[in-house]
Amino acid sequence: MHIASVKELFDRSVPTYDQSRRQLIPCFDDFYRTAIELVPFQPGDPFRVLDLGAGTGLLSRFISEQFPRAHVTLMDLSSEMLAKARERFALEPERFAFMVQDYSKGLQGSYDLVVSALSIHHLDDAQKASLFRSIFGVLHKGGMFINADQVLGASECIDRIYREVWLRQVKERGVSDAELNAAKERMKADRLGTLERQLTFLSRAGFTEVNCWYQNYSFAVYSGRKE
Repeated sequence: MHIASVKELFDRSVPTYDQSRRQLIPCFDDFYRTAIELVPFQPGDPFRVLDLGAGTGLLSRFISEQFPRAHVTLMDLSSEMLAKARERFALEPERFAFMVQDYSKGLQGSYDLVVSALSIHHLDDAQKASLFRSIFGVLHKGGMFINADQVLGASECIDRIYREVWLRQVKERGVSDAELNAAKERMKADRLGTLERQLTFLSRAGFTEVNCWYQNYSFAVYSGRKE
């Protein structure tokens, strides 16, 4: 699917995107908690964060609440999503910056931490590998990349189980038919890669301490550090 189509899908989902997260991510609390726990700073430390595919700013919110001196740059294809993020952080404009940009085209700047949640799976494997090299390039020494995302099962059988379990769980959580159909429409833009390949891409990009810290079926949180 073309990048423009991805943008259109997420532009349309802005009004209900946040409220549907908990229903569509059955392991929501553990998934995001793990990503935040991996941040290698103390609550009072000042540091610079780049949030890729930041959407309405959900992950950035969690980080900014835990680390009140962090400066966060939110990057996303969708100006509509970032407009919601601007509203979310309107009371602290000095701490947040917003960039409407396709991060798969390369990154610039300098950051202590790069994060992403449920976005990079829209890239194919070659694009993921290229992005990881770009992330490595904008990180300071000692910096870290944390990705909370969905992954492809290592075999067709495993991946089928991932999908079946997810569908059962979201239905049990009461997701509406309309929201489920909207989620399935967005999933047409997915280009999931296996966890093993993505960890390999990180290592090849130069990251060390590459590891998956959490996995619940297709939902995984992994990271790498720049020495």
